[in-house]
Amino acid sequence: MSHHKHKAPAAGGTPGLAPRRAAISLIGDVMENGRLLSQMLPAAVEHLAPEERARATRLATSTLRWSDRADRMLGPYLRKRPPLAVHNLLRLGVVEIFEENGAAHGVVNACVSLAGENRGTSPMAGLINAVLRKVAKTPVQEWQALPVPRLPKWLRKVLLADYGKNAVLAMEKAHAAGAPLDLSCKSDAELWADRLGGELLPVGSVCLGHGQRVSALDGFDAGAWWVQDAAAALPARLLRVRPQERVLDMCAAPGGKTMQLAAAGADVTALDLSSRRMARVSENLARTGLHADTVVADALTFEAPPFDAILLDAPCSATGTIRRHPDLPHAKTGEDFPALFDVQARMLDRALALLRPGGRLVYCTCSLLIDEGEEQIRDLQKRMPGVQTDDAALAHLPQEWRVPEGLRTRPDYWPERGGMDGFFIAALRKPA
Repeated sequence: MSHHKHKAPAAGGTPGLAPRRAAISLIGDVMENGRLLSQMLPAAVEHLAPEERARATRLATSTLRWSDRADRMLGPYLRKRPPLAVHNLLRLGVVEIFEENGAAHGVVNACVSLAGENRGTSPMAGLINAVLRKVAKTPVQEWQALPVPRLPKWLRKVLLADYGKNAVLAMEKAHAAGAPLDLSCKSDAELWADRLGGELLPVGSVCLGHGQRVSALDGFDAGAWWVQDAAAALPARLLRVRPQERVLDMCAAPGGKTMQLAAAGADVTALDLSSRRMARVSENLARTGLHADTVVADALTFEAPPFDAILLDAPCSATGTIRRHPDLPHAKTGEDFPALFDVQARMLDRALALLRPGGRLVYCTCSLLIDEGEEQIRDLQKRMPGVQTDDAALAHLPQEWRVPEGLRTRPDYWPERGGMDGFFIAALRKPA
């Protein structure tokens, strides 16, 4: 649907169409063109009022998160699979009724109106009307009793092989639950947990639960904290930097880890390939009053005197962040992943070359794929047998997160605290 020009709705038309129209266009772009919401969002909603922007984003995210369950609900009413644009309007309608508690009558009218705006979908407006009216009569308990949305076949197969069925089911349950808001504080996390009514997590992050508007919270403007998943905050903590140490954050954007390292008093160089992404790092540093030298360059060819410690958060499949980004499994097919595995190996070698003898390296990926984690470290130790894993760095963390190569967090860990992103983290030492 995103390819057609939309007519503006007639005056006095169905209210609330603009956010839905934006949501449908976003969903179509993810499913049809493999684009990610994070790349499209600012431009796709900039014409909307602030509360409509939030609504469009929520509708797109929610529909992508629940599309598998929506399809199970729609199945009995569809003889064959409709064209994607029609299917997405039906999915949006179902999710809005059952997950967003939309008034059925209004939701049905809106989906029919949107179908009518478009040459490709208007002939099927009657089908959309009939199907959604029938679905809307279903008791909400039937929706809730349907299985938790499954990951797409390609990804599910890989994870089943690596983790087994029970773990995958638990991860899918965590993906459906979404993610709470976690913060990293510049200092005094206990105080901020108290002031913001959050929970201070054992790893030092503050968990605030769901549905908070970040910029409205106490301490945001003052730069006292930043948003960062509890698992994403672990790598910088495990590097255990000391004041004045020369530290390189090798793939720095959007800057959460850079700020952690700077807050610990290190002399930080933040490196990223993209000047647009580096602008975000600079903005975040400015807001928090922290300092790092920002460098836009390719990590694989970057030259500098040796560092005491390096943090390498390598480009990866991001499969560990599906709780926050339910568009990922719909946008990706896994075919571009082997190229990423290759870049990760080259970056590991480059990081070790930039490190002083005896220096520390933390390697991490926000991925659930063993190829991007445990396997990378096993391969590295074959290439460079002298590189040791630094188990002391991980000693204080729960035993069930430990793997021989380092640390493995998963979305289904800490369910009572809203879960955590899936990360692989290795703390390494270069031979002296």
